Amino acid sequence: MYVIMIYDVNRKRVSKVLRIARKYLRWVQRSVFEGRITEKDFNELRMEIQNIIVENEDSIYWYILKKEFVPYRHYIGEPKSTISSII
Repeated sequence: MYVIMIYDVNRKRVSKVLRIARKYLRWVQRSVFEGRITEKDFNELRMEIQNIIVENEDSIYWYILKKEFVPYRHYIGEPKSTISSII
């Protein structure tokens, strides 16, 4: 599956969420990650994140796309990560 993860968490927990997300997905910019991931790894990612966030303060969005999805990107401005490593 292809996953896009967007997070908005309290400043105290940002570095922990960032570190966990980097284990499974590619960083795109600030609070956005994306990449192909197995269902097993996605479940592990969710569990690790769930153990860190405070549900009434933080939010995490995952957009899950079917495994046959072929991503492409259009952007305006200076990319915040290396585009060549994405697609």
